[in-house]
Amino acid sequence: RDKNPYIIRHGQGYSIFEHLSNALYQETTIFVPLKQNMKIVKLKLKNLKNLPRKIYAYYYIEWVLGVSRDTSAPYLFMEKQEDIIFCRNTYQEEFKGRVAFLTAVGGEFKSFTADRLNFIGLNNTLAKPMGLQLDKLNDNINNIYDPCTAIQIEIDLQSGEEKNIYFIIGDAENKEAAVNVLNAFKKQTSIIEGFFQEVINFWDNLLTTITVQTPERSFDLLFNRWLLYQTIVCRIWARSAFYQSGGAYGYRDQLQDVMALAVVRPEITKKQIVLHSSRQFPEGDVQHWWHPETGKGIRTKFSDDLLWLPFVTADYIRHTDDYSILEEKTPFLEQELLKPDEDERYAIPKVSSCTATVYEHCVRAIDRSIRFGQHGLPLIGTGDWNDGFSAVGREGKGESVWLGWFLLTTLKDFIPICKKRGDFERVQKYEGIIQQLTENIEKHAWDGSWYRRAYYDDGTPLGSIENSECQIDSIAQSWAAISGFGKISRVSDAMLALERYLWDREESILKLFTPPFNKTEKNPGYIKSYTPGVRENGGQYTHAAIWAVLALTKLKDGDKAVELFNMLNPINHARTNIEVHKYKVEPYVMAADIYSVFPNVGRGGWTWYTGAAGWMYQVALEGILGFNIYGDELVITPCVPSNWPKYQIKFIFGSTEYNIFVEFNSIAPSEQIIVVDNIEQKDFPIKLKDDGSFHVIKIVFNKNREL
Repeated sequence: RDKNPYIIRHGQGYSIFEHLSNALYQETTIFVPLKQNMKIVKLKLKNLKNLPRKIYAYYYIEWVLGVSRDTSAPYLFMEKQEDIIFCRNTYQEEFKGRVAFLTAVGGEFKSFTADRLNFIGLNNTLAKPMGLQLDKLNDNINNIYDPCTAIQIEIDLQSGEEKNIYFIIGDAENKEAAVNVLNAFKKQTSIIEGFFQEVINFWDNLLTTITVQTPERSFDLLFNRWLLYQTIVCRIWARSAFYQSGGAYGYRDQLQDVMALAVVRPEITKKQIVLHSSRQFPEGDVQHWWHPETGKGIRTKFSDDLLWLPFVTADYIRHTDDYSILEEKTPFLEQELLKPDEDERYAIPKVSSCTATVYEHCVRAIDRSIRFGQHGLPLIGTGDWNDGFSAVGREGKGESVWLGWFLLTTLKDFIPICKKRGDFERVQKYEGIIQQLTENIEKHAWDGSWYRRAYYDDGTPLGSIENSECQIDSIAQSWAAISGFGKISRVSDAMLALERYLWDREESILKLFTPPFNKTEKNPGYIKSYTPGVRENGGQYTHAAIWAVLALTKLKDGDKAVELFNMLNPINHARTNIEVHKYKVEPYVMAADIYSVFPNVGRGGWTWYTGAAGWMYQVALEGILGFNIYGDELVITPCVPSNWPKYQIKFIFGSTEYNIFVEFNSIAPSEQIIVVDNIEQKDFPIKLKDDGSFHVIKIVFNKNREL
């Protein structure tokens, strides 16, 4: 490195690094082809001197091929075939037999080494490795104690000449498969350039399905490109990021993520629902998370995981009108039940020969969840949405207020599905539970100014003014509004309490709860092991903060909803140098949490891998902009700030483009005016037609209308 500037640009599917030094222009583009198991690093070099030059380019990699480098290094076996270096882990279960590879296309393959000592050097570092001072590397690949792979490529550049070198790192079923693919690249490098264009086209096509233009530039920047991108590449595809390199599916996690795609790419949502239905045990509970390679995962006593299946399935059907998903059949998993004193078990379950439809999986999950404690509230188990409350109900008696709201919402959404299938016995049963549970929450969960969060096994309340720590928790208030079951007067008071005690406008934080756990004698679970004010323990847990935005839209408070949305928008955490140095993480993707404790107040953490991205998209589109698709019908119910004069949405419906213009004024002759292709209609819904043409919808709302 030198002191000349580096320009780094990130787009959807690629990153570009530019630098100019020593009269050599250098541009590195990194991307992953859509249908190849490889990463491509394109290095463009241009000689700006008036003399020909010989340049050496190196690529260095430390193979892991397992959980950690320290444990896998002794079992890495490397081979060289022509100019390809192969590496495989001889002690790996999940990817047995597969090989990783590194090679380069363009330039001349001059030397290589598999020995870190040869490349880095004794007492040297990667900032100044010894290998760059050598004419060539030692070509050693056998009996390596400290393995790596470094390759040296020679490039001749005439004055003003520009050349590309492509470093290719990947994985294949075997060596033969890798060689066949790579030989095709060597014969025609245009194939590689074609891969890059495919990536650009794929994301442009997907991310322009819905685009918006609002008075808030930061809103548009985040919504139009980054939220869905983060959701798909990180949460659904990779399931991995800097803070959590795992690769597992989370039961509640990816189900929530694909809700954001129910309109844009419903086939992805459907596929995920069907997959998750296959991770259920006959008793109705599910794997909390699992690795797809072997199915190895964790069975727990979490109380909310299983309910996300019917919740998301109902949401998918509401958006798509696709009831056929209910007929999809998947198997159960078989495993010994958890013992009374066993919180969880990590193992590979057996796939049962017994199958059930998605509908049957859903109602089995609901029926498993309708178990209540002494206050008539759902049992919390060893955690509900907040995994950290792992000891609140460990004895099987603790109850969750939040889970009560969530269960009510799920039952409300699923009853119409039961009716459509003629399952009237369940309809009657679920309607009775809704009535009784609603009464129980209002009777036992109201704390005077807000709703409590839970009850411990011994009946002690949590999230109450009686507590010295965790007096008020945000999601019990938010879901009182989101569910639609809380008493209106109480919900209004609860959200005001949330605003007063949890929303720190000065530091731009909305805390999950306050005060954080620190010295309380009651043991809520492993959440107490977090530093007070960090992550779930009283920091901002962004996933929950976005639910507060959704709750505000349910109350039709557009000013506060967008104020909070803008506060959560990472772009607005990087407007000034002071904010950048305070926030410290990427300003274009959602962060799972923000610290609320000195000296790191306002610092972001756990970026990329967070369900906050999908929820932020849903809240922006459906909650704030009010864009709701029900099959082939469109309803617009905005909840925007009073100072927004208008906004625009472009929606690609199959092969058809709809341009939707929404305006607000005080002189409209009625509450709303709806004009579709110059034809006025009185009310919603607007019937959508996929006719391959172009349509214009104009909607004018009277600002003085009753909300």
